This record gives sequence, structure tokens and C-alpha cells, in this order.
Amino acid sequence: MMEKISVIVPVYGVEKVLERCVDSILVQTYKNIEIVLVDDGSPDNCPAMCDAYAEKYNNIVVVHKPNGGLTSAWKEGVRHASGDLVGFVDSDDWIDADMYERLYTELLHQGADIAMAGLVFDYEDPNFPPRRETNRMDMSVYDRSEVEALFPVLLNDGSFIGRTIQPSRVTKLFRKKLVEQNLDLWDERVNVGEDLQMVFAAVLDADKICAIPDYYPYHYWYNMSSMTGGHDPHYLEKIKFLKERMEFISDKKSVYDFYPQIRNDFLSLAVMAVKNEIWRNHTDSFGQVLKNVRAMCQDSVVQEALQNHTMDKIGLSVKLYIFMMKHRLTLPCYLVTKVFFTFYYKVFSHK
Repeated sequence: MMEKISVIVPVYGVEKVLERCVDSILVQTYKNIEIVLVDDGSPDNCPAMCDAYAEKYNNIVVVHKPNGGLTSAWKEGVRHASGDLVGFVDSDDWIDADMYERLYTELLHQGADIAMAGLVFDYEDPNFPPRRETNRMDMSVYDRSEVEALFPVLLNDGSFIGRTIQPSRVTKLFRKKLVEQNLDLWDERVNVGEDLQMVFAAVLDADKICAIPDYYPYHYWYNMSSMTGGHDPHYLEKIKFLKERMEFISDKKSVYDFYPQIRNDFLSLAVMAVKNEIWRNHTDSFGQVLKNVRAMCQDSVVQEALQNHTMDKIGLSVKLYIFMMKHRLTLPCYLVTKVFFTFYYKVFSHK
């Protein structure tokens, strides 16, 4: 008999798109599937919708809990999952009908602990074409020795956001043991890079991983609020905390020194944090934004990363931006960011 797959769906504030998500899991060609809907204290009609699904389908389990964030929701889902394997789908996204059959078939054929696919960013605005994202792995199957050979480039290969394994948990099928044995490592306070800490720990424990090349069954819904984004004045502190947790996981596993790669990944996010401060902060004055950027560049953790990063495959534009941040050249950072994003969104939206 085919092994049971538990698909965990954290649910919060998605009453308009929840049916699209759940229905895409219900029509999977792989039939031995349990759907665990985790109502994370959703304030809308989602709790009632989840209960209605459970009444109609005997393979749907509903968990109601107080709001605790994405990580707490999917961790609670894992605790209620009865399957041998675990997958994740976020409640505003959807998946192709053959996703779990393809992932399971490959995982079973290779005797792997994790099977991986790619994803598609589907934009609400039709002017923005879909965009694909996948792993940067040279092979489709890695045994334990080959997984360990990936360690020197696992989190950063020397390029900007140079993650070799695409960190989204939603594109993967996991042996449940890999998830259960790492639950305590995944800090619920992390709210930037939740998936990164999860996938990082699981991969370090895997004896074999496999990936399906050129396969993009997961649809990540990019709505207008995601595209325009909101300014988060605490973003830098959040990625500093993510850095701490990644270092903690590295220390706990003690299989390789990932600190330089964690630093590189943090610096990539810090560059993005500065750009987001400039591009998305529509509340503060021009002068205050410059002060905010200067404070971010002067931050001791940021400066340490600027001084000691080992990214040797970054382009000239990133090198220039890092130089400007390193020397607190806030006005040039501001002007370059404004020009770049104005041009980028104008061109990208008309492709």
C-alpha cells in the first residue's frame, strides 16, 4: 500500500482563496493523502470553512489554535499528522494535481528522505508574467556523501542570495522523521526566513535527497499587497535573529562550519533591507529615511558582515552597493535604489 502523505496547511485570513488551495490538494492523483488544516486563530470565516471541509471529507483534519504565526501553525500540524511523509502548502497558494504523485514516485524510486520540485510565482497583476524558481543543484540525486559535498555551498555559493537548495518547505516532500526530530530547533519567533531554518536542519540530517528537474508544480500567489509590500521598520532585527538561529542550528548539528555562509546570506538580506527601507518607507521624510539607512549601515552585525563576507561571485552593482553601505554613503544608496526600482518595475511589468 502506498504510504500516507500528510499535507499541512496553515490557515489565517484567507477566506477568499482557501477553497482554491484545499481543492487543489483534494484532486491530487496520489490518493493516500491526509490534509491537516491548522486554523491559526483566523479572525474571518476560515475556521468555519475548515470545519465544513472536515465534515465533508474524511481525510481532512482540522486543528484550531490561538494565533501564533506561521511556524507555530505548521509545527502544530506536524504534531497532528498521521502520515509517513509530510508536505506543506500555504493557504493562499495552490498545487498541480500530480505534484505529490511525482514527488512520492521519485522519493520512493531513489530511496530518498526528501524530494524536491520548483515553484512558480503567479502574479495577480496580469502585466507581470509568471516567474520560476528552483534549486541550483548540478545533480538530481545526492547520497549522504554527496549531500556533505554540498555543505561548502549549501547556504551560499559566493553569489548574492546564493542558496544552492531552494529553501521553501512547500516545494518538498519529507520523511516525517526528519521533521519531527527537528521541531524544537525551529524557533517560532522567527518570522523572516522561517522556511530557511526548517529546510536547513532537515537537509543536514538527510541520508539522501532528490530533485525533479524542470518541474514547477507549486504556485505561489503574488497578490498586489505582496507586490507593493509594506514597510517593516523591524526587518533588520528580524534577519539578525534569523542569523542567530541559523548559527544555533549549525552549532547543534556540528557537521560543518556554516558561519561564513550564514554571514553571506545575512549580508544579502541586509542589502535588501536597506533597499526596502528606501523604496517602501512612504511614511518618514526623506531626511529620516537617510538617517534610518545610516543607522542600518552602522549596525555592528551589518558592519561585521560587510567587512568579512566571502562572496566572490557578486556582480559589479552589488559590489558597489556593499561598498556604499560599508562606508555609510547613504545618499548614493538612496539615489541608486530609487533609479533601479523605478526602472525595474517599469520594464518588468511590460515583459
